[in-house]
Amino acid sequence: MQKLDVKGIGMTSQRTRNRLVERIKNLGIKNKDVLRVMRFVPRHLFMDAALASRSYENTALPIGHGQTISQPYIVARMTELLLENNQPLEKVLEVGTGSGYQAAVLGGLVKELHTVECIFPLYRKASDLLYNLGYRNIYPHHADGTWGWKKNAPYDAIMVTAAPQEIPNSLVEQLKIGGRMIIPVGKNNEKQILKLITRTSKNKHNIKNYESVVFVPFLQQKIK
Repeated sequence: MQKLDVKGIGMTSQRTRNRLVERIKNLGIKNKDVLRVMRFVPRHLFMDAALASRSYENTALPIGHGQTISQPYIVARMTELLLENNQPLEKVLEVGTGSGYQAAVLGGLVKELHTVECIFPLYRKASDLLYNLGYRNIYPHHADGTWGWKKNAPYDAIMVTAAPQEIPNSLVEQLKIGGRMIIPVGKNNEKQILKLITRTSKNKHNIKNYESVVFVPFLQQKIK
């Protein structure tokens, strides 16, 4: 197993991590479990070393391939919304693994997490890092997120970390009845809205709108 500098030093130290957690707490994040996990996850390991000194800023940063690691506040906010009804999440799907940071946060809060990524280099890098960090309840898959991961459906919850122009029915159908999906929806460079979808029956779901957000567009790629 590759030895990782989880502890960090200077701008990647635990003290710097703690300051970030206090900052997002002051921005309104109240869920103690979310704050606890984010205090533990070493965000500096999920980006290039050249950007590590900025890893505990409350900002999105590039990870290559036109993708970003999400702003920590947004990671916390989406996670908190997914946990809002206080029901235990046994099996969860994440669409858009990216760097793997959001998966690591979710992995500390749910029993089983499946995460899909269509860009192979990101999938490979995140898979290796999550494994080397000791996560054994996270199952990365190289797949087109449009179709989720039907093999392990239905899910208690789904988190989507890129913005489609409309809610994909293929993902709603992979929720359990009563399951919840948090997803940003809207066109690139235009207003995107964070939405919480709750599946109420086989053919019906409720939608609740939250704040405006900015995410990379939802990609569709043919996986060979």
